[in-house]
Amino acid sequence: MSELERPLNGEVVLITGGAGGIGEATARSLVRAGARVALGDLDDAAAGKLAGELGPGNIGGRVDVTDMESFESFAERTEAELGPISALINNAGVMILGPLDEESEAITATEIAVNITGVINGTKIGMRLMKPRRRGRIVNIASQAGKSGFPGGATYCATKFAVVGLSDAVRNELRGTGVGVTCVMPGAVDTELGAGLGKARGVDLLKVEEVAEAITRAIAKGESEVHLPRHARYIAAPIALLPAGGRDFFMRAFKADEVLTKVDTEGRAEYEEKAAKSG
Repeated sequence: MSELERPLNGEVVLITGGAGGIGEATARSLVRAGARVALGDLDDAAAGKLAGELGPGNIGGRVDVTDMESFESFAERTEAELGPISALINNAGVMILGPLDEESEAITATEIAVNITGVINGTKIGMRLMKPRRRGRIVNIASQAGKSGFPGGATYCATKFAVVGLSDAVRNELRGTGVGVTCVMPGAVDTELGAGLGKARGVDLLKVEEVAEAITRAIAKGESEVHLPRHARYIAAPIALLPAGGRDFFMRAFKADEVLTKVDTEGRAEYEEKAAKSG
């Protein structure tokens, strides 16, 4: 998006999971578009450091999205220091892989808490702040795994299906209020979360900047759904009409069933150990 356009000049955007990955890249894209950002993250030092790099008018702080009080406190700080929140991006998420029957109850609870409860908390906060003003946009980061069930990540897929459903429901609840909802559904992204994943036929890892620019564009233009890569929208729709056997056939044909099963476990070990503690 051209820096000269600055379509979000002066707007205030709160981003969870804002200290790295998609959150960091989106913050940089938004600032180039003229917005001011509030970066919430469990790693408040990293969030504060990035906010400082982005320049005056941006803040960072600690947010535990699974704790409504923590989330609300950061939203209140954002509005006190930067002004009314125009967009709230529920980006924080974790993905811990393995067969479902080998997944510990603690890991299941963590993924549900961060990926579902965290997004619900942020969506509620966004609705409560934005509806009285009759303007604003809630952006929920889901995944292509919210449209297809990938073996090796059953709980992760379940949480992302939930985010897609939540976004659809709330978009309709907010019809006529002036507040919009955007659901972003990227494929595998070259981030810490996406480290060591297998590869489907003909599908490359998305660059984090691609996702960030798409999110910025969606806020500026008021888009309700963002599929990345863009052609995923046209592939997923007809496949979804097939019976289960047909869907499974296409998954195997494109080796999509190997994306979350044939992974570099050593390459993901550090990330998954950290992610397991985030709930």
